[in-house]
Amino acid sequence: MNAKREFIPLNIAVLVVSDSRTEADDVSGKTLVAGLQGAGHQLAEKKIVPDDVYQVRAVVSRWIADPGVQVVISTGGTGVTGRDGTPEAVQPLLDKVLDGFGEVFRMLSYQDIKTSTIQSRAIAGVANATYIFCLPGSSGACRTAWEQLIREQLDYRTRPCNLVQLMPRLKEA
Repeated sequence: MNAKREFIPLNIAVLVVSDSRTEADDVSGKTLVAGLQGAGHQLAEKKIVPDDVYQVRAVVSRWIADPGVQVVISTGGTGVTGRDGTPEAVQPLLDKVLDGFGEVFRMLSYQDIKTSTIQSRAIAGVANATYIFCLPGSSGACRTAWEQLIREQLDYRTRPCNLVQLMPRLKEA
């Protein structure tokens, strides 16, 4: 952290992808909202949609097109079952993929869930100057991703570099 830099709050949207969760029993989305708000960011919107590629893509597309949303974090749909399609929904929308995110997430996750981490297809990237992170549906995975990866990269004070400082240059030709 660089104490000389001032924190820059971001507008972050949270998407919960699940066929079974409701607002009443959604722990993962609430974990992400608590984390981002606790860090000083604003919740732009939170939505729960079923495991449906086209519904996921529609919501993420709307947020990517909204200049008021700077970051999208989804939870759920990154596994290998038939209904898991979040990566397939989001990847075609990405201008650039942040390959290191999935690699480091699985490395960190291995410490908690061992070889089960290979089932995670967590991805991240950028689309229309909006950062997008797709996380597994467990609250533990959300906590790991937020606390050990995303929070610091969305903090302008993080040195030597962070994703926030790159935001003004994301639409360069």
